[in-house]
Parts: sequence; structure tokens; C-alpha cells
Amino acid sequence: MRAFLDLHCHTSASFDCLAAPERVVQVAAARGLTHLAITDHDRIDGALRARDAAPPGLTVIVGEEVKTADGDLVALFLTAPVAPHRPALETIAEVRAQGGLVGIPHPFDRFRGSMLKDPRLEAIAASVDWVEAHNARIVGGNGNERAALFAREHGLPGVAASDAHSTIEVGVAYNVVTVDPSTPQGLLAALAVAEGEGRELVRGRASYYVRLITPVSKLVNRARGNRRVPPPAGSGPAA
Repeated sequence: MRAFLDLHCHTSASFDCLAAPERVVQVAAARGLTHLAITDHDRIDGALRARDAAPPGLTVIVGEEVKTADGDLVALFLTAPVAPHRPALETIAEVRAQGGLVGIPHPFDRFRGSMLKDPRLEAIAASVDWVEAHNARIVGGNGNERAALFAREHGLPGVAASDAHSTIEVGVAYNVVTVDPSTPQGLLAALAVAEGEGRELVRGRASYYVRLITPVSKLVNRARGNRRVPPPAGSGPAA
């Protein structure tokens, strides 16, 4: 088999995105993705909506981009939201308790809450499952190059992610694997096989228009009163 997956994508549940979860999954399927991780900021209700609306052939992985006290992390295969603003290692422990996986997003981006701007945090590499070696929203600088080097130096898979905040961006960067990544064990195996074969996981290009899209989305959401708010009560998955 061949699976095409984007491991970092936002919906309108994020304060800086206007794309409805139902529309995001339609676009992802139309562009040929087979797996899409929905990783809204500090909440999972958008991911649950996307999972329920996913068309045949598309698997939605419930995730969250968590703002820790040390920088951002991406958590996947969640069953409940992970609280923000705690130390990174404490956050990772909670994700592991849910059976989830953890990656480091945009680790050297100058403009966002990047984990590895502080060299003291390199020790976190021993506790994560992958590093974003290509984040399509890094525009200018050498953030992706540094991330790819960091991944190699620490023996971690370097993955691609669109980090989409609009439907235009969905799937602009993705990964190709030959093991079914629909479960935590499957995703780890898929990344390991690709690394072991020396194949390049990353496919993608930069989203050069993101400097316009994100500020506009933030302004619209602010006008709607949809800033960084807690998820609705009972937003965990149904039993």
C-alpha cells in the first residue's frame, strides 16, 4: 500500500483559521490524501468534527497543537484534550498516557512558539517521535534546513506538514509511506520503514501567501469573538 498523509492541519476550531472541519476533509480527500491529522490549537473538538465528516478513503487522526511552557508540540491519536501551558515533559507524559504520539512542529521558526529556539531543550528529542523537517509555513530563513539537520543528528524521522490554516494550504506538504499509519503503532512503523530504506519522506513546497492569510483569519475570528477559547463541554469522543 501507499499512504499519503499530512500530519499538521488546522480548522476553524483554531483561533487563526476560518476553514470549517467539514470543508477541510473534503479538500484533503479531493487532493489525494489518505490520512490527515487535525491539530487545532489547544483543543480537539474540530478534529472530532472532521473525523465524523471524513469521506470514504480519508482517515482523520485526532490531534492537537499544544502550547507548552517550553514551546509548541503536536500530539496525535488523542482521546481527550491536553491542557496547555505546562512543561513539555509533563505534556508528553499525558499524551503517552492516552496512547498518543508526539512531534515537534516548526522547531526553528523565528515567528512562532518553537520548541528548539532554546538549546537547553535539545534533551526533549529523546521523548518525541518525529520532527517537522519541512513545515510549509516557514517563509524565509533556514528553519526547515535546521530542523532536518536536527532530526538526522538525533535519529528522528523528519516529516513534512502543511500546517494548513486555510483550505488552499491543505496537502501542500505531505508524506508518502508504505505501512498503514492509521494507528500509533502503524504510524511509528511507517516512519521507521521509510527511514530504514533511506527514502525521503518529505513532499511539499512553501505556502508563500501565509503572511496574508493568518492575520486576516485572526482579525475575522476576533470580530466573531472566536479567540483562543476553551472547547465546548463534552467535546471528547463518544464512548
